[in-house]
Amino acid sequence: MSEPIFQYRHPHPAVTVDCIIFGFDGLQIKVLLVQRKSEPFAQHWALPGAFVQTDESLDACATRVLQKECSISGVYVEQLYTFGLPERDPRERVISVAYMGFVKTTDFQLIAGNNELQADWQALDQLPVLAFDHHAMIQKALERLRGKIRYQPIGFELLDVKFTIPQLQQLYEAILGKNLDRRNFRKKILSTGLLKQLDEKQQNVAHKAAYFFAFDQQQYQQLMQEGIYLELL
Repeated sequence: MSEPIFQYRHPHPAVTVDCIIFGFDGLQIKVLLVQRKSEPFAQHWALPGAFVQTDESLDACATRVLQKECSISGVYVEQLYTFGLPERDPRERVISVAYMGFVKTTDFQLIAGNNELQADWQALDQLPVLAFDHHAMIQKALERLRGKIRYQPIGFELLDVKFTIPQLQQLYEAILGKNLDRRNFRKKILSTGLLKQLDEKQQNVAHKAAYFFAFDQQQYQQLMQEGIYLELL
């Protein structure tokens, strides 16, 4: 005789995963959004997300969400925060585990899934009214991003393999939402030892040509092994 299957006597909430993917297009920091086809919030823009299936992990759900709703894959994401206000979803009691990641927008061609009207990159300072509590999710992710770039070289993931110091500063200013002193930024970023100056300069520019630099991944790993705290800003 098979043992009876245990069932919880108390109601329990559904769980979703929502993905906050920041992208840099060389000028602005943008966030990946999809336009919903179905209610609730039909035709509203929202973060890519889905209910977690009973046989998948949270990480697997995040991977599935990005592939199914936006046709992108190979993006490193990490858990950000859990959102669980009782009224956050009008359908039922839903807890959402948010993931965040960073990419170059030019690395991907967005293709909306069957349940989405569109998938697009939207500028952070021009966001439309979003579904659910997704605006709060983006703000929480932006706070984390602004904190991380001060001690982790995550900004280099949003640039080409070779870049100039002004291009790197433009990225940091876009993330922080404020201007940085040019001389102080250059001095501080070079003092970390994480950049290798290349022999190549910019070509066909109206201003004085700047040298290209590359991120020294080996040096970064060495500093981490030695327990050296980085202060990039």
